[in-house]
This record gives sequence, structure tokens and C-alpha cells, in this order.
Amino acid sequence: MANSKYEYVKSFEIEDEVMYPNLIVVRIDGRNFERFSEINDFEKPNDERALNLMNRCATSLLEKYPDIILAYGFSDEYSFIFKKETKFYQRRASKMLSLIVSFFTSSYVENWREFFPQKDMKSTPSLKSRVICCPSMEVLQSYLAWRQRECHSKNQYNTCLWNLIKSGKSEKEAHEIVKGTQKQEKNEILFQQFGINYKNLPQMYRQGSCVLKTEVHDTLKIHVKRLQKKVIIVHSENIASRSFWNDYSCLCKDLSGFEQNVNNIKPEYMKLFQSENKLLPFTWIVIRIDGSHFHRFSDIQGFEKPNDEQALKLMNSCAVAVLEEFKDIVFAYGVSDEYSFVLKRNTQLYERRASELVSAIVSFFSSSYVMKWKEFFPKKDLKYPPNFDGRAVCYPSYEIIRDYLSWRQVDCHINNQYNTCFWMLVKSGKTTKEAQNLLKGTQTQEKNQMLLNLFNIDYKTLPIIFRNGSSVFWDKEMTVSDNGVITKSYKKVVVEHPNIIEDCFWEVHPLILQEIS
Repeated sequence: MANSKYEYVKSFEIEDEVMYPNLIVVRIDGRNFERFSEINDFEKPNDERALNLMNRCATSLLEKYPDIILAYGFSDEYSFIFKKETKFYQRRASKMLSLIVSFFTSSYVENWREFFPQKDMKSTPSLKSRVICCPSMEVLQSYLAWRQRECHSKNQYNTCLWNLIKSGKSEKEAHEIVKGTQKQEKNEILFQQFGINYKNLPQMYRQGSCVLKTEVHDTLKIHVKRLQKKVIIVHSENIASRSFWNDYSCLCKDLSGFEQNVNNIKPEYMKLFQSENKLLPFTWIVIRIDGSHFHRFSDIQGFEKPNDEQALKLMNSCAVAVLEEFKDIVFAYGVSDEYSFVLKRNTQLYERRASELVSAIVSFFSSSYVMKWKEFFPKKDLKYPPNFDGRAVCYPSYEIIRDYLSWRQVDCHINNQYNTCFWMLVKSGKTTKEAQNLLKGTQTQEKNQMLLNLFNIDYKTLPIIFRNGSSVFWDKEMTVSDNGVITKSYKKVVVEHPNIIEDCFWEVHPLILQEIS
């Protein structure tokens, strides 16, 4: 980060490390997925293709991140369990939950066509995620048993409900019939009214899906074998049983075994391990997202250096979509592969729970990025789904939130000037090391002189989007008649590239950061 008088705002950032020896579970859940499934016409009560798509995304995550040992999912949720001594991003909760939900969502959009070749995705999918700390293997075992029990009960309920609806009952009538019934009663409804033996339904519906790594022998040459880890999907009646874990040595090796089976699991007990992590009231909340390994991503995608205008416009389009989706976001500032989203001071979105705010915004941004890719790169295939990490930070006053945004724009100025010089030197024939040495210790004026003298570039004439970054906010649009009368006024999300360090912009737009929104 560049040094400036605004650097002090970093002191408001709080590290949220999950301390060892807690076992870490990241659970993702669909956000408004009932609506998403209706819009995309999923089969009820279970759409096999949709479930297989979820499984594919989970498999991709285990293949990408070696520290994830096991995943369990059903319907629109998935839980990812990390190995006991993981140092994945140094165990920072916000980074872990945002990276997982971001990659999962990007993969969901990227793989859609494989599972729904004849169906366009009609809305932007997004998910929420949270970190669950399990202080012992016994708690992890209880957690897994609890989630699989939820799978059993929800699927049985939904199977009864939707068969009743398909038989002619209204949704309200079907709910009334199923409400309060026990497991055996639901089985009888299914068998007597529809000839369905619940136990004969596909295992994936009744038991959920377990994604894990197992060791297989890989033949390298004749008579030469080595153990390789392979990701597989299995369906088991009890994923929290001792016998299941003993069948897969990797689970015991990277986590540990279970001493005994569990029976009575109360949801209230498990909720004790799910931290709320509510952010301070009456503070400005900033959700800042950053591209994960975006240097590599931009190299593989062949982005123009030092700035790819189309890539920046894609980021801006995603930010616009985020503001339109989350109305409590009043301002966003972006540069390169990062974006900062400012929520109004009195927001109660997700009751100010950090994990839900971060994950929902990161997830929606990630899926938007993949969905909008062809709009900005029509002749360039997306080589692999990108992902972003995020964090939430609270700023207590108008002056400090202004300083935060100034810090980000100062950083934009300094980094862009450096990168412009660096890449012009590289393009002129210098090695990256030579370019770094030439720029080491240079000040602003020296870089400007270098650009002018060596490359005939006046830095001040470069596109303003590169020098100032992008500001996204709600602004009033007015329709004026021929005689000058305003006939219509409405709010619209706009993208501009102003100087947000000086007061002028904020004096013209005083309502953006008003104290009570």
C-alpha cells in the first residue's frame, strides 16, 4: 500500500483469526435461492441437475484448495471442513469465508451450461457464508450429524409437500396437511397417496452428498506406483459415524477419528458455535473486496498492461449491479482489482452481521463478473473462474470515512503512476528487474519526467479512469420537457471518475454520506 497521511485508517481493521486448535468449517447457503430456483424453473422437490451442479462446484473447491478435506451438501447449502492444522490464509475468518463463497459462486455460473445446456441463467445467483468453529472432533461430529439430519427431514417434508401440490392441492393446503406430521406419517402419506417408498428415492436426495479426498494408486511407469489424492463424491446414510470415517483413511489422517457414534443432537447446542459477529451500530460499514491472485488471472487472460480498460469497465459494471441489488450501499470506489462498498450509517442489512454482509456482496460480485464477461470480452474465453476475498471494517465518523476513501484514491494515484512507468520500461526492452531498479526510490515528479522524456507521455493526459479510479453512486436523473419543465425524476446508479479527496465532489453530492440515510 502507498504511504500517505490517510494511512491511519488501517488501524480500524480488526484481524479475525480463528485460533488453533479450533477446527474450521465454512458453510455456504443460497441467498434467495427459492426465488432463483423458481425463476430458473428447477424441478420440485429436487432438481438432479441443480444438485449435480452444486456437487461440481464443491469438487472444484476441494481440487483447488488442498486444505479442504471434506465437504457435505444438500439442497442449496454446502459445508467445507478444513484440516486440523490448516494455515489457509492464516486462519482469518473473513478471508476464508469470502474466498470459498466467491469461488463457489463463480464456478456455479461458469459450469451452468454443462448441466443446463438448453437453459439460460435468468438471474444472478449469490450465496452467504459463515465460519463455524468446532473446538473438538466431538463438536464437528455433532455438526455433521445435525446437517445430515436437516437434509433428511427437509427432503422428506418437501417431497410430501410437492407431491401434494402436483396432485392438485394448493400450496397452503399442502402445508396444512404436512404440518406437524412425524417421520412415519410422512412416509405413509407418500406411500398410500402416491405409491412412493421414501427409502427408494435417490440417495442424493435423502442423504445429501459428501465430497472428500481418497488415496488411489497412480501408475507413473511400468511397476512404479505412487499414492495420489483423488476427489470423489459419495452418499452415505450416516457421515458422522465411526464406520464411515474409518472407511476413508484421509479423514482420520488430516482431522482425526470419532470415538463413538452420536445420537441426540439439538440445533440449539450447535448454534452455540456459530458466532453472530455483529458490527458496531451507527458506524459506516465498508466491505472491501480484492481479487485473489489477480496478477496470475490477468496474465492468463492477456489483460493489457498497466491498465486494461475493458477489465476495469467489467469491474465497474459488477459494482453497479451490486448497488442495484443492495440498496443500503450508498457509494463504491474501485481501482484495479479491488472495490470498496460503503453501507449507510444506520443500515440494518443482515442485522449488521459481518460474515453475511461480506459473503453476500462478494458472492454477488463474483457471479456478476462471470455472467458479464462476454459483454466486455466477446472474443475472449474466460479461462477459469476468478475469485475475490473481502472484509468488513467500521468507521465511526464522516471525517474518517472520507479519509478512508481518500486513502484508496491516493493509493490509486501512486500505484498507477508506478505501474505506468514500470510497464513502459518493460515494453521498451528492460527486464522487470531493471525496471524495478530504475524506479526504486523515485518520487512523483521524477516518474512524470521519466514518462515525458523517455516515452513522450504526459501523465495528466492519461485516461482519468486510470488516474482517479471509479466512483459508483446513486444520482438523480431528470426528464425535462421542451419548455424546460421537469416531468420525471428518478434515481439511477452512475459511474464517474471524480477527485474524491477534495471537498468539491462531496459538496455537489451531500446526500451520499448524509448522517441519517
